[in-house]
Amino acid sequence: MSTGSASRERTWVDVPAGSPFGLDNLPYGVVRTSAGHHVVTAIGDQVVDLSAASAFGVLPDPDGLLAGPSLNPLLAAGRPQWTQVRREIVGLLTDQARAASTQRCLLDARDVVHVLPWELGDYVDFYSCEQHATNLGRILRPNTEPLNSNWKQLPVGYHGRAGTVVVSGTHVVRPSGLRPSGDDGAEYGLTRRLDIEAEIGFVVGTPSPLGRRVPTSAFRAHVFGVVLVNDWSARDIQAFEYVPLGPFLGKSFATSVSPWIVPLEALEHARIAPPQQDPQPAGYLRSVEDWGLDITLQVRINGEIVSRPPFAGMYWTPDQQLAHMTANGAGLRTGDLFASGTVSGERQDQRGSLIELTWNGESPLRLADGTERAFLTDGDTVSITATTRGDLQPHIGFGEVAGTVVPAR
Repeated sequence: MSTGSASRERTWVDVPAGSPFGLDNLPYGVVRTSAGHHVVTAIGDQVVDLSAASAFGVLPDPDGLLAGPSLNPLLAAGRPQWTQVRREIVGLLTDQARAASTQRCLLDARDVVHVLPWELGDYVDFYSCEQHATNLGRILRPNTEPLNSNWKQLPVGYHGRAGTVVVSGTHVVRPSGLRPSGDDGAEYGLTRRLDIEAEIGFVVGTPSPLGRRVPTSAFRAHVFGVVLVNDWSARDIQAFEYVPLGPFLGKSFATSVSPWIVPLEALEHARIAPPQQDPQPAGYLRSVEDWGLDITLQVRINGEIVSRPPFAGMYWTPDQQLAHMTANGAGLRTGDLFASGTVSGERQDQRGSLIELTWNGESPLRLADGTERAFLTDGDTVSITATTRGDLQPHIGFGEVAGTVVPAR
């Protein structure tokens, strides 16, 4: 059986045509049940309680990697174990002889309550989309070169706050901070420029020791899977604080992630060659495999699609980001999360942030209900979804990362 797809077998579970959660996908999550937090996967419109299936003896799990209450034991187990567990789950869902005993482990996807599926280590956010970086350069530094001189030499990033990474559905409280006022001064108050950033995140499984660099060739060995990320941003607070050390309070109040981790194996057919890099990057950043990913995101405000950013155009790829994170000898920890940075395309309807979509508020979006948005207002709900192609499936989904803005307490 191929580890990159779920095989040509058919599942005994009723999977609606066009479902983003077929055998090709099988993402991992954790839900809250009456018995505690259980590890699950998605198939069609249903959720399979893997912790229960293991406890009932219908799913082999000799090492207790699926026992819960988080995915960290599985993340730490490493690539051979990840492949074996996926193979066992495929077997469970294609073996008609186990169908009856597994039925009691199926839950309606509409009824489950998701929790953050893993315990985070560190959180790093990159700035790896040339279109996004160019747009922000033109907005924030007009009449100068939009890209700083180092941007094409290395994947620019910042170390975020892991403690404020939250699962989809968690409300986002409007933050306060120092924001610019007249004559180069500042005033403290609620952000007036609350923004979003549509991103893809990568979840680290196996750690690396302090002092040892991780090469691009080790990407598969360390990265377990992929989530959707909304890196909420207070642009006015960010604008005042980011010189000279970069983002801080304008970013650290909340970062939302989707509840499903799509394993790397599900994305084999999404892999493509990334854009040509010029100049050629330093040796430690040179890729040995193509890790561009042909993923299309959809950004919605109050249910209305406002953008479709294409991840295929990202200049710096996740294997390069991983190598750069450890280039100084920094160690990886199980549960580390690193995100791509805002995904944007060439067209206006492909921009992954409001600061780009509205050109810093100069050209507000007009929504279908007749209202306009320069930046987010209290009560707005932002959701980000994404799809890519699979082997047998016409498309693979990543679920949704959503959050509603609520007034400051």
